[in-house]
Amino acid sequence: MIKKLFVLIAFLPIVAFATSGIGIESAPIDVSDQASLQRGARTFINNCLNCHSANYMRYNRLVDIGLTEKEIKENLLFAGEKVGDTMQVAMNPNDAKKWFGVAPPDLSVEVRARGVDWIYAYLRGFYKDASTPSGWNNIVFRNVAMPHVLYQLQGEQVLNEETQTLELVKPGRLNQVEYDAFVADLTNYMAYMAEPAKEQRKKLGVAVLLFLAVLLVLAKKLKAAYWKDIK
Repeated sequence: MIKKLFVLIAFLPIVAFATSGIGIESAPIDVSDQASLQRGARTFINNCLNCHSANYMRYNRLVDIGLTEKEIKENLLFAGEKVGDTMQVAMNPNDAKKWFGVAPPDLSVEVRARGVDWIYAYLRGFYKDASTPSGWNNIVFRNVAMPHVLYQLQGEQVLNEETQTLELVKPGRLNQVEYDAFVADLTNYMAYMAEPAKEQRKKLGVAVLLFLAVLLVLAKKLKAAYWKDIK
């Protein structure tokens, strides 16, 4: 029984993606690409931070992706925030719930909850739907309350009910390749934001393993030297 439960849990994400009507592609992200992270941070602060907070992320962590505090102050702080502040949103949660039906989630940990592939597909999966309050829907997250805030860049898509695929009916300012790259940068930044110290932990882990390997060699040599005259 327990074994069957583990198997079911393991396949839950696959079932969820399959019923969403779209194949979840692997997100082309690289959290070591600082240029991509910087572009994604700019997009996140200019677009996402209007409604969504990121309460577990501080602006000064952007120094780790190659920005200086001066660049952060001049280009990314618009409402009197300080470099050491967390990324909070001015929107009142009660107002947001009244307008959208649900308060927008904090995006600090959204990638950890959903996964980078899901986020990447979600940001490309909006389509026009007159039956929803916002006029938008999402093929990955059906009946989503969030409108498509990036539609001017992507354009307008509609859902082909027969094939369950999206078709672009009104182009945006970016073509598909450009928009996918734009979304990849944003997803990349969100992945970094979910675990800002991940790369540092990896480097530290490698250093610790190397230290333990050297210590093991020395311990073996010490043991051999200590026991060589004892039979």
